[in-house]
Parts: sequence; C-alpha cells; structure tokens
Amino acid sequence: MSLQSVRQFFADRAPDVEIIELSQSTATVALAAAAHRVEPGQIAKTLSLKIKDEVILVVAKGDARLDNKKLKSVFGAKARMLSSDEVVILTGHPVGGVCPFGLENPLAVYCDISLRQYQEVLPAAGAIHSAVRIAPERMAQLTDATWVDVCL
Repeated sequence: MSLQSVRQFFADRAPDVEIIELSQSTATVALAAAAHRVEPGQIAKTLSLKIKDEVILVVAKGDARLDNKKLKSVFGAKARMLSSDEVVILTGHPVGGVCPFGLENPLAVYCDISLRQYQEVLPAAGAIHSAVRIAPERMAQLTDATWVDVCL
C-alpha cells in the first residue's frame, strides 16, 4: 500500500521520476548504498521526529547524524524519534521505506543542507526494497520542504 501511495504521488506530481524496485532489502543506509552502488551519504534517509506536539520528517544524507543542539535551535525544543509503530501509523510507510512522498498524513518535511553536496540522492520510495534517484532541490520542491541545518 505504501509503495502504491508513492507511485500515485509521482504519477500526479512528477511522472518522469522512476521508482527503482530491487529484489534485495535496502532498509538500511548500508544496504541501500551497496545495492545502488553509491556512497552511504548519497542515500537520503528520512527521520521521523516528534517536537513538542508536532511530528516532522527530516531528510538527511545517509551518513549524517542529527545534532541535538542544532535541532533545538531550529525547532525550539528537543526532538524524539518516533517508535516503529508511530512511524507506520503517521507516515503510512514501513521503517526502512520511510520517505517524504505519498504520506498517509500531511507532515512538515525538512531537508538538511547535507543533501546539497550531491547532484542526485536516493531516498526510499515507501517500501524496504524501493527508491528513487532525484536531485535534492527537486525533492525539496516536490515535498514543499524547508531547508535546515540540523546535522553534524
């Protein structure tokens, strides 16, 4: 179902973007980087966070780590990662397939500036074996994302 919502998202907004489906799991940055033959940083990981009463998504390069001080500075409060169950309920995507496309609920999307070092990144596409190749700026545009600096 999740992969289908991502398919619909791209059919509606960017039919030229092709969803890549592989037979092996790409549920972690390391697995995805190996499967797509790219460096780990080029995998765009989507983190589901709760800040105060708001759930947000932060998309960052695969080998980046969140910086709690920067997060608090940008969002005005501490963030906590959602549980696996919360992720599925709120995004409609399984852990390992979470992406900012085809969301179950409207969520604010933020792209970390770490993504801008790449011409093309590979975020998941709603399943643990799917991804898309997309320019970071285009991904931000399609998801109405705001650019932030929240990673080390």
